Amino acid sequence: MTRIDFHFNTEHRLHYACRVTRKARAAGKRLVVYARDADRLAQLDAALWTFSALDFLPHVYVDSPLASATPVLLTREAARAPASDVLLTLDDDPPPGFADLFRRYERVIEVVSRLDEDRARARLRFKAYREQGFEPITHEVAGSE
Repeated sequence: MTRIDFHFNTEHRLHYACRVTRKARAAGKRLVVYARDADRLAQLDAALWTFSALDFLPHVYVDSPLASATPVLLTREAARAPASDVLLTLDDDPPPGFADLFRRYERVIEVVSRLDEDRARARLRFKAYREQGFEPITHEVAGSE
C-alpha cells in the first residue's frame, strides 16, 4: 500500500518542498508535484531553480515535451501525471480521485505549514485519506528545517 507522510509545522512550505524534492532526487526517485493553484506551482517552479547553488533539480510541467525525460514533473491535474515513485502534494484539498490516484505511487508526501488555516485543511485531508483505508504517518518538522 502507498505510504502517506504528512510533514507538519514547516516554516516555509515551498522551501521545505524543495528540500523534499532534493532528498528524493538524491535517492534516485522520480516525483510528481501537485497543486491546483497555478501561482503556488509557479512559485515552486521558480524556487526549484534558485533553492540551492549546489543542487540541480531538473523539473518541467507535465505537458512539456521534455516530461518523459525529466525526473520532477509539476502539475495542476494529478490525474494527467504518469505513475511515479513519489507524489508531493501542495494543494489545500485531496486530489480528485485520490483513492485510485495514490495507488500509482510508492509514497505520497504532504507538506503543511505552521499556519492554523493550513493545519486545519491538512487535518481534513488526513481524515479523508484514513476514511479510504490509508494509514497516514505524521512527522513534526518544526526546528529541524
